[in-house]
Amino acid sequence: MAVFAQSAPCWVDVQLSDLEAGKRFYGGLFGWTFHAGDGMPFADAYSDGALVAALAAKQDGRMPTAWGVYFSTDDIRATVALVRKAGGQVITEPVRAGGAGVLAQAADPGGAVFGLWQAGDRAGFEKRYAPGAFCWTEVHTREPERVDAFYEEVLGFRGTDDPAPPVAEAPAGATRPFRTWSPAGTEPGGDTAVGGRAVIADAVPAMLPSYFLSYFAVADCDRAAETAVRLGGRITAPPLDIPYGRVAVLQDDQGAAFGVLRPTGPLT
Repeated sequence: MAVFAQSAPCWVDVQLSDLEAGKRFYGGLFGWTFHAGDGMPFADAYSDGALVAALAAKQDGRMPTAWGVYFSTDDIRATVALVRKAGGQVITEPVRAGGAGVLAQAADPGGAVFGLWQAGDRAGFEKRYAPGAFCWTEVHTREPERVDAFYEEVLGFRGTDDPAPPVAEAPAGATRPFRTWSPAGTEPGGDTAVGGRAVIADAVPAMLPSYFLSYFAVADCDRAAETAVRLGGRITAPPLDIPYGRVAVLQDDQGAAFGVLRPTGPLT
């Protein structure tokens, strides 16, 4: 079983109105295969036989159609207490997911929702940083100072400013630097970064809430964007070269947003 460092992104899942349509979309885009939960409205997604994500049918139509990211914790109750202390909101108290582990959901002071996961039998991803698998996550917020302090206290992240603007804001121009997060005990920045914080541009309508955007690695960013459109999705930020590779921000055919990245380094 894979072991994740404290506060590392360890899992992603997407809430969808139509689970079968989601399987067709992501199967066509990433080549994922699926295994449905026994009598449960979700499906685990596999890339080359390795667990990479899950698709879930929304149990309440008012829930957002969105990808969610989970951070690893060795003590979920202690982390939930830190969420409250640091000014966040606990949405779902720690609940056991069978023998797989314990999960909770929270929101940061800017309103962005994220998950916490304390591993049991399931640590999280079995494959990362490779085509068809998770490779990055970032929170987009209008309150960078409060949010930076929150994640430093709750998850122990050490941040460093990066002059490269976040993808979704690059066309409009980012006025504040992007910030990358590294786990506690590491030198911040560079190869240690596990996620980041972007500032929502002033031009974006105020009704858009803060959110996490997660990325999947691909062998060809442009082809992935074209395939998403062919499958009924949309391109919200077209393919763009940044110092870390070539990226695009997409939506699936039900409106869930995600990014794709062709890293500059070799793909495994």
